[in-house]
Amino acid sequence: MKKIIFLFLIASSMAANAQVATETITGTTTRTTAAGTTTTVIKRAANIDSNTVVKDSIGTRYAYNDWHKLILTGQYNLISNNKLTDSATEFTLVKRSAADIARVKMMISSPDETGVIKTNEPLELFKAKDIEGYKLDPKSLEGKIVVLNFWFINCPPCRQEIPELNKIAATYAGNPDIVFIAVATDEKDKLKEFLKENPFAYHIVSDGRELATKYGIKGYPTNVIIGKDGKVKLHSMGYGPYTLDGFAKAIDSAK
Repeated sequence: MKKIIFLFLIASSMAANAQVATETITGTTTRTTAAGTTTTVIKRAANIDSNTVVKDSIGTRYAYNDWHKLILTGQYNLISNNKLTDSATEFTLVKRSAADIARVKMMISSPDETGVIKTNEPLELFKAKDIEGYKLDPKSLEGKIVVLNFWFINCPPCRQEIPELNKIAATYAGNPDIVFIAVATDEKDKLKEFLKENPFAYHIVSDGRELATKYGIKGYPTNVIIGKDGKVKLHSMGYGPYTLDGFAKAIDSAK
């Protein structure tokens, strides 16, 4: 059984690494970072990069970007073709069964409580203007469902989740009682340039490092859903397969 999390953690220097972590009941752990993938099985490890051999069941070899994208969907897994005493150098890409996926989802734990964000507790909102000049403040947001996202441009998982967040936002586009706000740590000009090629259907707040610090954000992306009563209904850190599965349900139940 596997547990997969795509997470962007911030070190004190603001350097970061995106990773996909896969844990199995046999003790196998695979981590994919921007530099490559490290797989540990029992007491052995292998570095997987663009030169690593990854094939399907009939022997067709996959390019690194292709198999990596498939792994991130949560629908596929890598199985080592080597003996436990050998260094893992070749893997087979296999599709998970519906039962396997269901078991994985059951094993994924609730997100850790981070900073001052705690489920079922009030969260004080902030005053700001989005990059288009739209004013956001606690008074105008009172009695509404607020969906918050904390991100930055050079965060790979942040960029990866944007299309999925856009689909969710589009579902509620006609509902004035649901407000989507994305707090970015980047400057306004950089965000506007990025958004020309990567539209994000949220109110985008720039220069949000101070706000992220205020809420104790330690990992990106972080998503928070606040109900009409002002209390946190859901919050999660990181992005990967199944991360946003319960997002729409949480928004609906937050009314």
